[in-house]
Amino acid sequence: MGTLVGHVAPGFGFFVFGLWHLLNHIKLHALNTNYKSMPWFPTSKLRYLELSLIMAGCSISIAMELFIGPKRHQPFDPDGTIPSNHLHNFEHSSISVTFFVYAAFAIILDRTCPKAQYGLTQLLGALAFGQQLLIFHLHSADHTGVEGQYHLLLQIAIFVSLTTTLMGIGYPNSFLISFVRSLSILFQGIWLIVMGFMLWTPQFMPKGCFMNLEEGHKVVRCQSHEALERAKSLVNIQFSWYLILVTICAMCLYLFFIKIHGEKVKYHSLSKYEVQEAEGEDVEAQKKSKLCESRSFVRMGKVFAPMDLET
Repeated sequence: MGTLVGHVAPGFGFFVFGLWHLLNHIKLHALNTNYKSMPWFPTSKLRYLELSLIMAGCSISIAMELFIGPKRHQPFDPDGTIPSNHLHNFEHSSISVTFFVYAAFAIILDRTCPKAQYGLTQLLGALAFGQQLLIFHLHSADHTGVEGQYHLLLQIAIFVSLTTTLMGIGYPNSFLISFVRSLSILFQGIWLIVMGFMLWTPQFMPKGCFMNLEEGHKVVRCQSHEALERAKSLVNIQFSWYLILVTICAMCLYLFFIKIHGEKVKYHSLSKYEVQEAEGEDVEAQKKSKLCESRSFVRMGKVFAPMDLET
């Protein structure tokens, strides 16, 4: 992070995974009378695609923060200490490490099938969001300027993701909790992308503000207190507008997909496996019940392809 690409790239990742979860939770809710949340969604061709992409993205992020790029090939001083201008790199990489741990153990838990599989997977996700919230709240970067205002509002979205993930442990049958969690992850991505463009594109600087090089990275500074307060107010307005836009889009997506899949169930125009899915059945899970009786939250392999929309 600390650059345009450093915000846009992870932001795009959060946006894609948030949208992926949002669409799949809506479909799962529409096709199943007894809805139960899923912490991640397998695909028909590659079961662990979602988790593998998270691990790959986190690995790239860690490498970019600590080892790749100007002045990052050596993150430590000769005496083994962390230099002040690299503190934020270690903070950002710590977030990536936590999400990597979540994805890795999600795969392990899925393969070993312990009784607490669902709860532990959700807990690992909550720990990742908790770590993210802690790092951004105690960030070594500026907390008083325009960048600090962006980070403050980002913490609201992260807090919602953390809270709903924890709530999902106790209420796995609540569609609204899963819906809000997915929406908050998606919104995190959008806000990170907005931060990247607004903070590191000179043309988007608020009136009376400029980019200043400090401790090896660029920071937005304002010429007067009035310019700073105006810039913060503009950030608040941006947040409100994006929140309204995301809410409208989410409601439209819900109404659209619930209509499509609801009509399929209503008029019995589903394929064989979709009918079984709508009735809460899982053929593949039944076949593997002797090996993994506790895997109640995952629709397996080719039987459940979350976003396969064939009729």
